[in-house]
Amino acid sequence: MSETPKPEQGKVEKEAPKKGWLSRWRSRGDSAGGTPQPEPASEPPKSEEREARIEEAEAKPEQGEADLRSEVEKEAEREAEKKGWLSRWRSRGDSAGGAPQPEPASEPPKPEEREARIEEAGAKPEEGEAEVRSEVEGEVEKEAEKKGWLSRLREGLSKSTKRVTESITSLFTKKKLDQQTLDELEDALIQADLGVAVAARLIQKLGKERFGKEVTNEEVRAAFADDIAEILEPVAVPLKIDPARKPHVVLVIGVNGSGKTTTIAKLANLYKREGRKVMLAAGDTFRAAAVEQLKVWGDRAGVPVISKNTGADAAGLAYEALERARAEQCDVLLVDTAGRLHNKANLMDELAKIVRVIRKLDPEAPHSCLLVLDATTGQNAHAQVETFKTMSPVDALVLTKLDGSAKGGVLVALAEKFKLPVVAIGVGEGIDDLRPFEARAFARGLMGLS
Repeated sequence: MSETPKPEQGKVEKEAPKKGWLSRWRSRGDSAGGTPQPEPASEPPKSEEREARIEEAEAKPEQGEADLRSEVEKEAEREAEKKGWLSRWRSRGDSAGGAPQPEPASEPPKPEEREARIEEAGAKPEEGEAEVRSEVEGEVEKEAEKKGWLSRLREGLSKSTKRVTESITSLFTKKKLDQQTLDELEDALIQADLGVAVAARLIQKLGKERFGKEVTNEEVRAAFADDIAEILEPVAVPLKIDPARKPHVVLVIGVNGSGKTTTIAKLANLYKREGRKVMLAAGDTFRAAAVEQLKVWGDRAGVPVISKNTGADAAGLAYEALERARAEQCDVLLVDTAGRLHNKANLMDELAKIVRVIRKLDPEAPHSCLLVLDATTGQNAHAQVETFKTMSPVDALVLTKLDGSAKGGVLVALAEKFKLPVVAIGVGEGIDDLRPFEARAFARGLMGLS
C-alpha cells in the first residue's frame, strides 16, 4: 500500500513549478508602466531578490499569472515578427516619417522572369513564396481558362470543320497540286460558306506558292488557316468601353431568334467580371417572354434589369434606363431590342426611333451598336448586315450559334466584305460560352488544327 503524502510535501510539489515559472517571469524586470519588459543581458537576480518576487507574486496569484500569460504571448509575437517577413520588410528602410512604407506597385514579372523570382524566393521563404505562388497560380488559372475556351471553340466549330476538311482530305493523297485540284478546292470552300471572294483569294495564293508541287492535306489546311487568320485579324477588335462615359450605351440589335437576349446577358457577365458596373434594359417589349427571359439572365449575371410590361414603348423604356444608369453612375448600359426582320420597314422604323429618343439625353448615344447574327443563317447574314446598316449605326458584329451548323465559314466572308469588327463569338448556351473573338484561334479551329 502506497504511503499518503504529507500536506507539507504536496505543498512543496505544487509550489516548486510555480516558483520556477514566476521566477523566470520576474527575472525579466518591470517596465516603467508596470508591464514586464525584456531587459538586456545582465546578471541573474540574487537569491534574496528572487524569493521576494516569488512571495509578491504568490500574494496576487491570478493577476501575476494573467500578466505573465499576456507577456509571454507578446514575446512570442515579437519573436515571430523578427523571424518572419515583417522584419525583412522593415529592414528595407524607413520613410521620412519613421514609418516603414511598402514598395511602389510594379508590373507583374514576365514569364521568363519567373525562375529568377522563384530563386529569389528561396532567400526570402515566407514573403517570396507567397508572392510567387500567387502570381504563378494566377497565370495557371488564366492558361487553363484559355485552353478550356479553345477546346470549346474547336468543339463548337466541329460541324463547319468537318465540312471543310473532309473535302480537302478527299482531294489529296500525296499528289502534285494541279489546276483541277485547285478548282475542286475552290468549290469546297464556297460550299463551306466562306464566300466566292474569300475562296478565290485563298486558291490564288495557294496556287502561286505550291502549284506543281507535292502537297498533303495537312499542308493545305495549314496554308488556308494562315490566310484566313490574315483576313480576320483586322476585324478581331474587342469592344472598347469608354470609362469617361457614365454609362457607355450599347444598343444590341438583330432579327428574331438570332440570340440577342442571351448575348446581352453574356456580355454583362463578361463586363462584370472585369469589375464594371452594368445595367440592362429589357427593350424587347413586343415578345411576351423576352422581358422575363432577360430578368432570368440578369439574375444569373448578378446585374439589375430595367423593364416594363409587354407592349410598352421600347424607346421610352430605353430613355428611362439611360436616366437611371446615369444617376447610378453605371459603366455600361446594354439595351435589348425587339427582334425584327430586316425586310419589315415598320419594325426597322421603330429601331430608328429608339436611337432618336436616347439621343435627346446623350447626342452621341448609342456609343456602340452591336448587330447579333445567327451563324446558322449562312449567306443570308450578308443581307441582314446591309439592311441594318441603313437603319441604325451598326459598328460591330457578334456571331452566335457557331456550334449549331456547318456554316461557320460565313464569318470569314462577312469580315472580308464589310470590314466590321467582330467583337465576340458564341459556341454554346452557357453564360461563359461567349468570348472576345480571336482570329488565329478561329482560323485554326475552322481548319481542324490544334
